[in-house]
Amino acid sequence: MGLLVDGVWKDQWYDTESTGGRFVRKDSQFRNWITTDGAPGPSGEGGFKAEPGRYHLYVSLACPWAGRTLMLRKLKGLEDMISISIVNPIMLENGWTFAPDQGVIPDPILDADFLHQVYTHADPNYTGRVTVPVLYDKEKDTIVNNESSEIMLMLNSAFDEIGATEGDYYPEELRDQIKEMDDFVYPNINNGVYKAGFATDQAVYEEEVDHVFDALEKLDGILADKKFLLGDKLTTSDIRLFPTLIRFEHVYYGHFKCNIKHLTDFENVWRYTREIYNMAGISDTVDFYHIQHHYYGSHPTINPNGIIPAGPAISLDI
Repeated sequence: MGLLVDGVWKDQWYDTESTGGRFVRKDSQFRNWITTDGAPGPSGEGGFKAEPGRYHLYVSLACPWAGRTLMLRKLKGLEDMISISIVNPIMLENGWTFAPDQGVIPDPILDADFLHQVYTHADPNYTGRVTVPVLYDKEKDTIVNNESSEIMLMLNSAFDEIGATEGDYYPEELRDQIKEMDDFVYPNINNGVYKAGFATDQAVYEEEVDHVFDALEKLDGILADKKFLLGDKLTTSDIRLFPTLIRFEHVYYGHFKCNIKHLTDFENVWRYTREIYNMAGISDTVDFYHIQHHYYGSHPTINPNGIIPAGPAISLDI
């Protein structure tokens, strides 16, 4: 675990002392957009035209933020258009690495040993955390974007005119509802489990874990009469939520102490989680080996002995 400071790697855990024991996530910094014609997107510069084979995605199979981009890549049939590298699940003093392990796909572009080398190749003076996913442009030899919520939207539509699988998971008519749902899910569940798990103050932990379970109760009610969060159609809101839910029993319940209830105690949320997992291709984006080994093996301040739990013994069948 670490960060870059003016392009120099520092092995440094999150600073929660200055924030009263609270985990505060920093904003992503690379914010360009791939567009159909290369015109500028909502932020950043233009010049990133959707073209097959031009872009590369660096991901972790453990990371829920990367998981959402893998889901869009699968749903939109972009596997042959956008290549990927998969980092080693263990993230310690050198951050994300490409050290050999099951499921790891090395970096074919820069032959990097560490993901932070990809960041400094794009910006030699970069300061900040080195996170996944990273969307890379092989032609311009630079990072396009490292904000998962924006990469999702690019994959959803930018490649439609050059052979992406039909399907719009961010439909115009639902965007207001999607934003409202995302504004609820992100702080309370997606980031909420991290705010509970990385808290270093008892009162802060108790406050944050209550927010997680209050939100799960609300979602269980929403899903009582809906297949998906906004009705019968899978949207980007579901694709943002699912990677957190599928990791809940395996790591957030134990490792992050989100243990007031099991996810299986929320009948509708658990049904919803299993139904999405069993959609065509989605289980291919989930790797419980990487998930458990990353969380339990990468956070010595939480799990100093690095023991990987044997469980949970749960079924994802529907």
